[in-house]
Amino acid sequence: MGSKDDSMSLTDEEAELKKRGYNLGTLIGEGSYAKVKSAHSEKNQKRVAVKIINKKKAPKDFREKFLPRELAIHIKLEHPNIVKCLDLMEFHNKVYIVMEYAGHGDLLEYIKLRGAIEEDKARPMFKQICSAIDYLHQNRIVHRDMKCENLLLDSLNNVKVSDFGFCREFQPGDVSKTFCGSAAYAAPEILQGIPYHGPLHDIWSMGVILYIMVCASMPYDDTNIKKMVREQLERKVGFSKSKKLSAECKDLVHKILEVNVKRRATITTVLEHPWMLDKKAEADKALLKAQDREAKMAEASKALKSELAGAKLSN
Repeated sequence: MGSKDDSMSLTDEEAELKKRGYNLGTLIGEGSYAKVKSAHSEKNQKRVAVKIINKKKAPKDFREKFLPRELAIHIKLEHPNIVKCLDLMEFHNKVYIVMEYAGHGDLLEYIKLRGAIEEDKARPMFKQICSAIDYLHQNRIVHRDMKCENLLLDSLNNVKVSDFGFCREFQPGDVSKTFCGSAAYAAPEILQGIPYHGPLHDIWSMGVILYIMVCASMPYDDTNIKKMVREQLERKVGFSKSKKLSAECKDLVHKILEVNVKRRATITTVLEHPWMLDKKAEADKALLKAQDREAKMAEASKALKSELAGAKLSN
């Protein structure tokens, strides 16, 4: 009797997901035609997140263009700093994307709660974001919706790039005319309607993200888009005097938020920037090298002394 009552209390959606090994839980987030719920996976024996997209409510261009891209690309991605897609299902006019669960919310919530992130803590987090974007770009994929809300944190506060709704594959030299993502994170060429190269769109967005991480504020006032574009073109990126930021950090932000696309930093130049190099790790590496060199020299000296002693005995 108990099991019959349990099945009666489940919705059709919950019952279908249960049949497929997922026990649906609480709501995590909701948009106009999609929502994300937590769930327990019987197969993986762990908590997962399920993105539920209502195809009836979704716009036509999303259903026919963006959604097929998202599904085809996300399922293939394998990187420690990208939310893993575990399963895809479709029934009752809905698409279900089962993903790994990142339980510590998103980066924007983290900053709102704790304020600006100290540079030494921001560096490894930003490196994780760069590592994920480098992986995407190496595989000829652009995200096109990089923002703090799409950067999730797991239980150890490792960053996981999520939401591939605007992603697409690209070829070197490709340009796109589609406006994607949030205006606050969009590069000036996109806001001006100029065809753009996808990877450089991601890079600009990462500059905005880094600024928010270390300043806990936006680099530009996005309440007036025309004014924002003007400020971008005039290279007006200000840093509050109350925030003690290193010259290297500011330099990296300026190199990423570069209006001239030919001079804008690439993912490679970002990763090689002095601010990105962990000075302690570099110093430790240098110390180990020096110690190794000393040990080899001591070994060579010992061998030479032994050889000389042997030569004396033979004489």
